[in-house]
Amino acid sequence: MQKGVANVAQLSGFDEIIDARTPAEFAEDHIPGAINLPVLDDAQRIVVGTMYKQQSAFDARRLGGALVAANISRHMLEKLQHKPKNWRPLIYCWRGGQRSGSFTTWLRMVGWDACQLEGGYKSFRHHVIAEIERITPQLDLRIVSGPTGSAKTRILEALAAEGAQVLDLEDLAAHKGSVLGALPDRPQPAQKRFETLLWDRMRRLDPAQPVFVEAESRKIGLVFVPEPLILAMRRAPCILVDATREARLAFLVRDYAYLGDDVAALQDKLHRLREHQSRETLERWKALAATHALPELFGELIDLHYDPLYNRSQHTNYAGYADALRVQSADLGDGGIREIAQRILAQHAAPPTSPDAG
Repeated sequence: MQKGVANVAQLSGFDEIIDARTPAEFAEDHIPGAINLPVLDDAQRIVVGTMYKQQSAFDARRLGGALVAANISRHMLEKLQHKPKNWRPLIYCWRGGQRSGSFTTWLRMVGWDACQLEGGYKSFRHHVIAEIERITPQLDLRIVSGPTGSAKTRILEALAAEGAQVLDLEDLAAHKGSVLGALPDRPQPAQKRFETLLWDRMRRLDPAQPVFVEAESRKIGLVFVPEPLILAMRRAPCILVDATREARLAFLVRDYAYLGDDVAALQDKLHRLREHQSRETLERWKALAATHALPELFGELIDLHYDPLYNRSQHTNYAGYADALRVQSADLGDGGIREIAQRILAQHAAPPTSPDAG
């Protein structure tokens, strides 16, 4: 590897990672832990790109060079002014081209041992996809399943609190998975960002210990679970949380209480079920939403939508569902969820490691 250049396998060897791309590119996805110090902002990149296509490459480079110099100068006077002499940053852009190259050159001229990421974000993106495919078959996945309202995500949290490894896909996707699953305070990440967050979590898991993950469909809100992982999940052993309807309904009313704060938004979500429910049913549900009758609404959703959908999908999507460990419960409060997690761990603890025979 030539001096001043690094590859994706060396990411951990730097004091700081700098993303030199635009704020919009950074927002879509970036290397975990990176800071955004763009050498061109969103508007400047559009202007330079348009000039390159419509006017001349020379004029575009002349303007771009001036803007890049000004932006790098500002970053050095502001964000980087107190960095010590032995500070070692890694800089990347989209393909490891002029944006990160210019920044790296300036920092090396100062005396810092700055490096440019070979291949830029594009090489990191390939690394993420390849690593998800490589890591997935090494994991001992255990699928926590159960109909809507079974508190599966809360059970994952309780399992984590007990020291178990969990892979919470809905947390990474910022979505609860159902038509009502959008979170009020967290927008969903872009697909690339979701996959980066997933890789960052997967690479920290111990293949020698079980990994508990909630049964999901291929799509969680607007993002898709990568093919290697969803296929491995569907082949993995299952745990069925068999809670009473009363417990599930009480949990849903608590867990989705925020839906009652915006009646119009709730009615809009219900309208998306028009391909599955009659007009009369949808109108009744919208009326229940308008009067904040969430227990009645969620009860009908359980009986007429979620349970029939669940019964059709689980047997076909998850090979281990028929032989699943069944954990029954009539309590999905905090104590009941903690008890479920403890019962699951009692059945799914990793076998002890045999000492070496010498």
